[in-house]
Amino acid sequence: MKTMWTRFWQDEAGFVISTELIFVATIVVIGMVTGLTTVRDQVSLELADVADAVSELDQSFSYAAVTATVGSVAGSTFNDQPDFCEQVGAGAD
Repeated sequence: MKTMWTRFWQDEAGFVISTELIFVATIVVIGMVTGLTTVRDQVSLELADVADAVSELDQSFSYAAVTATVGSVAGSTFNDQPDFCEQVGAGAD
């Protein structure tokens, strides 16, 4: 058993290859972290743009009175007022 451990300890056949693989893996991981951080930031910016666009939607509507020979309907209107948490003109750059 001792000779097996001694042989194992002195064996350096795969040392250079494993060291190169560790360096390559480290570089790949650093590159992935940098790339994923950039993707995260860009997705966050796009979602903020979508939120600004949704907050600028105006849901006001109106329709005029309709009169026919058998009846009539009065017109109606609805004006969208800003909510308490909504900033008017927030998306206008």
